[in-house]
Amino acid sequence: MTTPTAHARAEIAAAVDAYRVDANIARLLERIDQAARTTDPDALAVAVEPFRAMPEVAGPAYEHIVAAKPDDARALVILANAYWLAGRGPEQVAELASRAIAADPTHRGAWHLWALTESDLRARVSRWRQVAERFPDDQLARANLADNAASLASTDHDREALDLAIETYSQLRALAQRDDERQALDRAIETLGGWKL
Repeated sequence: MTTPTAHARAEIAAAVDAYRVDANIARLLERIDQAARTTDPDALAVAVEPFRAMPEVAGPAYEHIVAAKPDDARALVILANAYWLAGRGPEQVAELASRAIAADPTHRGAWHLWALTESDLRARVSRWRQVAERFPDDQLARANLADNAASLASTDHDREALDLAIETYSQLRALAQRDDERQALDRAIETLGGWKL
């Protein structure tokens, strides 16, 4: 006997296989919708897991999942990421990320999307600083903080942002495990140290 999860997995896989051949997005969306309407949200999430990198699959499926589970932080983040990859715009992504943070303040993916969607560079630096402080072991957040601070220093001739970038790159340098990482960070620190603002 086929389980609901196995049935959903087979349906989604068949829909994706057909889409890869005919590129018929309308038919893909129709098949995902049909599967979603007859499948438990948890089973649907399992079925879609291999295709999460395809926003045209993950987005429509997770719209159903989020509708059924509006406070599920993981589902909200996956939907937000699918929207981001599909170019749906920062407003929708930020709204989903904020909902995910409210549902689970410890979900780092939600915080990353929240910071990423800020369009104002100075405010984005502030957001990445909040994320890096909230998750001190999150090297990706630190790297984003450093990169955005360096951009702010460059565009606004902002000495404080330059100091923040150098300090953050130096922290990353102290944690770097590989020689190529250390060398790249050394070059970034040296370059920034030579800037005249």
